[in-house]
Amino acid sequence: MKIKKFTYKSILLLALAGIITSCDLDAPTKSATDESIVYSNYVIAEAAVVGICNSFASVNSYRGRFLPYYGINSDVEWINNMPENGLNIADDGKYELAGYAARPSNGQMNTPDNAWSAFYEGIERANLCIRGLRAYGNIEQDKNMAQLLGEALTLRSVIYLDLVKGWGDVPARFEPIGSETLYIPRSDRDIIYKQLLADLLEAESLVAWPNETQVTSSVERINKSFVKGLRARVALYAGGYSQRKDGVRRSTDPELAPEKMYAIAKEECLDVINRNANKLGTFEENFKKLCQDNIAAGGESLWEIPFNDEPARGRVVFTLGVLHQSVDQYTGQNKGGVNGPLPNLFYDYDVQDVRRDITCVPYEWSKENPSKQQLRSLKSWCFGKLRYEWMKRYVTSTNDDGVNWQYMRLADVYMMAAEAINELEGPGNAAQYLKPILDRALPAAKVNAYMTTATAGKDAFFKAIVDQRALEFAGESLRKADLIRWNILKTKLDEAKAKMVQLANRQGAYADLPESLYHKIAADGETLVIYGLNHGETDAVGATLSGYEKTSWISATKLPEPMINSLYQKDPNQNQFWPIWQYFVSTSNGTLTND
Repeated sequence: MKIKKFTYKSILLLALAGIITSCDLDAPTKSATDESIVYSNYVIAEAAVVGICNSFASVNSYRGRFLPYYGINSDVEWINNMPENGLNIADDGKYELAGYAARPSNGQMNTPDNAWSAFYEGIERANLCIRGLRAYGNIEQDKNMAQLLGEALTLRSVIYLDLVKGWGDVPARFEPIGSETLYIPRSDRDIIYKQLLADLLEAESLVAWPNETQVTSSVERINKSFVKGLRARVALYAGGYSQRKDGVRRSTDPELAPEKMYAIAKEECLDVINRNANKLGTFEENFKKLCQDNIAAGGESLWEIPFNDEPARGRVVFTLGVLHQSVDQYTGQNKGGVNGPLPNLFYDYDVQDVRRDITCVPYEWSKENPSKQQLRSLKSWCFGKLRYEWMKRYVTSTNDDGVNWQYMRLADVYMMAAEAINELEGPGNAAQYLKPILDRALPAAKVNAYMTTATAGKDAFFKAIVDQRALEFAGESLRKADLIRWNILKTKLDEAKAKMVQLANRQGAYADLPESLYHKIAADGETLVIYGLNHGETDAVGATLSGYEKTSWISATKLPEPMINSLYQKDPNQNQFWPIWQYFVSTSNGTLTND
């Protein structure tokens, strides 16, 4: 049985019954006695801590608003089928969220119950747990209670990191709400970063390694590998660039100096790698396990947002999976394909890179039942890391698939280590942490040749990190924040637009691609066999293939320049963050502004 079934049915009954209260301003006085009961009893305290995750799954929180729209668009991914009228986009708000043009009145977000409110609800739940466990949990003597405190500190850090990623400077609430703290202004993000670094350092001392305890045998619960990986991620963001009131720059706080942040990232990542409590496995295996609800700790996955399947919550495959046009032999819902890779990404992989065909899928599933694969279009590829056809459950919800969101995996730890060590010591010492990622992606001879070029100097190695993080993590909502912290957001988006123009015209690096694709259904009756996707394949050869159907694929009409230009609507460097939605500004008693 999956832990999350227990989590969301049994444990949350306690939370929802009123044992913990997230919005009651009288809670600190009214529930003082209740807190002594709740947080001195492990079973009830566990219910309260796990209840923090309920805020991830509400309709307009991570599930339906943050995960679909944060991180899209980047130089490797975009929201599919943007209107071809370019900058004059009129819609329900989703394209402006993705396209660096969000307004405070955004139709997707400007509601009382969207991601902003859900995030702060989760923070309030965490604050209550942290206060209660410190007061009544006997943390010094009870390692199980200590685990719970570490989980609460980490979950609060997850939410705050995503708040800063999405909105920049945000209100800092690290104590439960009281009558005097109901309205507070934005805080400088550096204050939040420093608090998260301290909280996660404490959490490291409280939680167990994967499989060290029964609790940490599941990737749905917080373990030391994830805490250390998250602290490394926070450090890289804190030491990197971002848009501030006076422009795009790094922090001027000496405590967040880049060399200090790289040192933290290095130490934390090496601790995880050297502990060997997690194994990389194959690239495909990781995503199949995710789709199959395999939550056993010790593999590549470090922590997953625990969405539920009864009733289903989480629109992960719905948003980022291969599209199914109908309720077919693989799924109970006709969804998928909302977001996808940029059309050029597939062609930018080495032809032998195993990540290519897993990440970028040119087909969807047809309306028949049983269904079969059919071509999409050049402008609307699907991501293939998440697939209904890999699931072991038949989906019963009309919108939700219940697959977890993989928040961090071990490959990220290796690549953060490589990046930090390169900055501190150079490529000679950093190379050993990039190479394992390439070893499972490419043949040995190509890995060796690539590493020779990448280790030629510090700048060459940094470029390799930038390139390989694109190829490794496309579709996982990491890229936008990476580009921001490296201060190359607009540069890479413009580069991606130029690549798409070249692709549409079959020029430059894409000049050796055929205009058409040639395809047929394999003997199994459902799998699409395609000729014409690889560099060097030609229309002349495709036309000679017996039994293959021809489809026009690459042209300026198949990938219109106005759509390409819609990758961003406004200057990305001036719009790195979403505004605070007008509802919350209007109800903040004058404390919140969008300056």
